[in-house]
Amino acid sequence: MRSQLLFDFNSNSDIKNWVIVDDVVMGGTSSGSFGISPDGHGVFTGTISLDNNGGFSLVRYTFERTLILDFTKIVLHIKGDGKPYQFRIKSNSGDYYAYITPFSTSGNWQEIEIPLRDMYPSFRGRRLDKPNFSEAYIEELAFLIGNKKEEHFKLLIDKIELR
Repeated sequence: MRSQLLFDFNSNSDIKNWVIVDDVVMGGTSSGSFGISPDGHGVFTGTISLDNNGGFSLVRYTFERTLILDFTKIVLHIKGDGKPYQFRIKSNSGDYYAYITPFSTSGNWQEIEIPLRDMYPSFRGRRLDKPNFSEAYIEELAFLIGNKKEEHFKLLIDKIELR
């Protein structure tokens, strides 16, 4: 089975292209952060607040445009906190919308396979009347939590790959 790494975390990972976007961009007060755990995993953690119509935190990674025609899915190697998250991709980081899929976490390490063709276009929580993902490239991926409730969250990321 052919695969290609999009990101493989370790204690020396350069995470400068991993950027937090919280609901403060629209007046909310949620707070997320991203770093490297002592074990060398990416760690997306924080607190979601519903104050001022807030309720989400996102970490996005923008990278060199990557051809994906030989692959049908993205595989996440993650350990969540039992909460649901969203995985998001963009073929062009300047697009206003992203292709998304929700996924659940178990509290244990998981390998989550996401078929690219099942990812649907969404903007600000609304599904768009456009076809599902069928692009030749991607250049941005993101994880988002926004479960319409106040909560603390923690998502560990080991690696993200194309298969």
